[in-house]
Amino acid sequence: MHQTKKGNQWFFGMKVHVGADVHTGVAHTVSVTPAHAADISPLPNLLREDDRLVIGDAAYVNDTYKRAARQAGVVWGIALKARPKRRLGAAQKRRNRRMSSIRSRVEHLFRVMKRQFGYTKTRYRGLAKNAAQVFTLIGLTNLYLKRYALMT
Repeated sequence: MHQTKKGNQWFFGMKVHVGADVHTGVAHTVSVTPAHAADISPLPNLLREDDRLVIGDAAYVNDTYKRAARQAGVVWGIALKARPKRRLGAAQKRRNRRMSSIRSRVEHLFRVMKRQFGYTKTRYRGLAKNAAQVFTLIGLTNLYLKRYALMT
């Protein structure tokens, strides 16, 4: 666990990165990093060989990964960033919105983890204990999301 500053406020904690299936919304890969680590660093570990679509927010922008994904035939759906002197156009905003609607399936995992299981704050100081708790909660979240399919 590590501390980081966002704006003028300090945060102590970690980040949870999830690789999930777009169609089912079930997590297949989970990675936990300290709060000060870049979001792009665990991306290669979150992808599987049979993934054909990569969706993420603007924190995952990387030209090297984008080129490699296109060469492999993977659709690169990372949100586009506006630059200080160049705003996003209408078509780029529509694309970002469409990708965000797809990404919301994965974000639903975090909603279930926080609201149904009450995981809003970390309880331990170490990354290992918090990671173990997150892995357990993601497994429970997968079961929760598929509870009706499992009952039939």
